[in-house]
Amino acid sequence: MCAQLSSRSHLLPESPFRQLLPYAETAKKKGIDVIHLNIGQPDIPAPAAALEAIHEAFYDKLPYSHALGIESLREQFAAYYSETSIKVNPADVVITNGSSEGLYFVLFSLLEAKDEVLVFEPYYANYSGFAVMADVTLRSVTLHVENNFDLPSSEVIEQSITPKTKAILFTNPCNPTGRVYEYEEMKRLGELAIKHDLLFIVDEVYRVFSFGKACPSVLEIPELRDRCIVIDSISKRYSACGARVGTIVCCNPLLLTGIDRLCKLRLSAPFVGQLFAQAALEDTSDYIKKVKKAYQRRRDLVYQRLTQMPGVETYLPEGAFYGFVKLPVENAFHFCQWLLEQFSHQGQTVMMAHGAAFYLTPGMGINEVRLAYVASEERLNQAMDCLEAALQQYPHSTLTPVIAHEAR
Repeated sequence: MCAQLSSRSHLLPESPFRQLLPYAETAKKKGIDVIHLNIGQPDIPAPAAALEAIHEAFYDKLPYSHALGIESLREQFAAYYSETSIKVNPADVVITNGSSEGLYFVLFSLLEAKDEVLVFEPYYANYSGFAVMADVTLRSVTLHVENNFDLPSSEVIEQSITPKTKAILFTNPCNPTGRVYEYEEMKRLGELAIKHDLLFIVDEVYRVFSFGKACPSVLEIPELRDRCIVIDSISKRYSACGARVGTIVCCNPLLLTGIDRLCKLRLSAPFVGQLFAQAALEDTSDYIKKVKKAYQRRRDLVYQRLTQMPGVETYLPEGAFYGFVKLPVENAFHFCQWLLEQFSHQGQTVMMAHGAAFYLTPGMGINEVRLAYVASEERLNQAMDCLEAALQQYPHSTLTPVIAHEAR
């Protein structure tokens, strides 16, 4: 039989975070130091106590856990939410193989094939792939860097809601923009969900990383608790992407029924990762405070450097550890590839994620990139040196005067 790919595999979009990795690997073989700002892999060490807990754990085998997660870990997550006055029971928490599996489980178990999900672009690029896997359709509302990715009026948002729309999928703080949406903004989206009888799925993976103002959880809004589903993860919070431990938090037992079946089919989340997560959540040190301050310093550095580059249009992110930036180039994908194939500055170059993959609307994001400030301040300065030099040398540059925005 002639081997061939399924039609589904052709529909899956390529990851913008890893799409250019072959070019990066070739550059490294040439001796070029590639500074990775393309993917949200924190460089800050994970909590020492949590790592030590894994080292000290003794098991003569690595068993399956309960399908919904180790009970004591679910209790720890419930306690974590309770610290911010959010009433969550362990039964409301499901442990997943990263937040990615959690979101896929939600889409697959709660939506019918061809149902529509409302998203706000630019959005986390992997949502497109999850939608294909779950056989649902994304519909988008476009937000713009020129006004700091503000939400439009409810009337404008409603223009994208159709009879097929069954859910709103939102990220707060936003990946890729770093925008933080406050309580009243989340409540307004929730009111639309109630008015149109929609599920409200909120990705809160970066909620602890907000700078200057608090990032609310949708679980804080009482009237939404029967229709909201939170996706969370320890990956970014504790520099533990490889632990593959995420959560679904939902206070509506009916909505968890289908998710429970999927959890049982995949047997369990990673056992060792759950041991790490439990120890990290038990740690009462000021680890998160220190990490948050480090990311805020990095954000300030990158923003300050970008605002000094001719033709670059940017803004001050309010949370997460990303910036979404317009560059004076004709095509950001080609520019990112050129950086790895044909450019180096003092033996270095920079790898970024091209912006078009974060949009559903064709033609949007064509000259934008996402920067993840997950490197040391020294490395970030070197990356900004590379970017500044590259924009001066790139043959398809469209330099215009610099514009800077500060998010409100």
